[in-house]
Amino acid sequence: MSRLAAIWDRVPRPLDPFASFKVKMALLVGSAITLAAFTFWIGASWQFRYALLAALATSLILTQFLAHGMTSPLRQMTAAARAMARGDYSRRVRATSRDEIGQLATAFNQMAADLGAADEYRRGLIGNVSHELQTPITALRAVLENVVDGVAEPDPATMRVALLQTERLGELVGNLLDLSRLEGGAIRLQPGPFGVAEFLRECLSHVSVSVADVEVVVRAEPPALVAVADPARLKQVVINLVDNAIRHSPSGAGVVVHAAAAGRGGLRLEVADEGPGIPPAERERVFERFTRGDTSAGGTGLGLAIARWAVELHGGAIEVMDVERGCRIGVTIPAPIDGEGPR
Repeated sequence: MSRLAAIWDRVPRPLDPFASFKVKMALLVGSAITLAAFTFWIGASWQFRYALLAALATSLILTQFLAHGMTSPLRQMTAAARAMARGDYSRRVRATSRDEIGQLATAFNQMAADLGAADEYRRGLIGNVSHELQTPITALRAVLENVVDGVAEPDPATMRVALLQTERLGELVGNLLDLSRLEGGAIRLQPGPFGVAEFLRECLSHVSVSVADVEVVVRAEPPALVAVADPARLKQVVINLVDNAIRHSPSGAGVVVHAAAAGRGGLRLEVADEGPGIPPAERERVFERFTRGDTSAGGTGLGLAIARWAVELHGGAIEVMDVERGCRIGVTIPAPIDGEGPR
């Protein structure tokens, strides 16, 4: 039965070129009446009942053929909606009609694609979060079990390992909450003027990764540069970029945070490190959620995604720049429309 329905759905739809459902209905009724009259005229020499039956039969066949093309998208949408209720988002509707039902079919296909992508993202998010949480929880549990069993002493070194794993858990949870608020539009910008050099130094005091032999240098041009942006959101950008740069820097290397005016009242930030860099093929993907390159050094895979969202909230852009050595990520924040830009 399903095979027959599939074949029937491939039957041509002669009324598809018409862009109005009302026009199609008028053509359907007119064609049925015309065919019935023509059949009745041909069978004028027959007995009346045979001529009438022939006219009714031919008009019904024509009506069925034309009406099929008008209603089949609705039947397909019904079947696809039932499949989506079971978790199958792969069904699509044949959207060849130009009328209102055809437009509905096109919108339905787009909705099915969006729901499928959202479902795939949800499944991937659950898997990624589970994996990210498992590592620090396992390490923390091992440390605590060793202390409880007497294998290890609760000395400062052991407690420092437990603290680092706890901080990593807190970082992941905080990043997830930030990303959820950013994507849900729950965060509104509150722009205001601030001194860029002092702001950057304040950001560095909140960097979670601490490596004694990696020096972070802040450069603002001019030194008294003032910018107008949301400091809280921009702080997320700077902290995540510097954190990422430190993670990928070798011992004895340096990280440079450079700020300058850009365009008419905009702000340009660049964070450069001396690490292995990001291959060109991965430069777009690093800003996606839970994406970490081959050179990843234990991050949560969310920092750059949060940085991108915060930058885009300002109407700006973030990019991985072409450099011969290391990695340089540039951020451009335009001046607010009703605010005062950097000077």
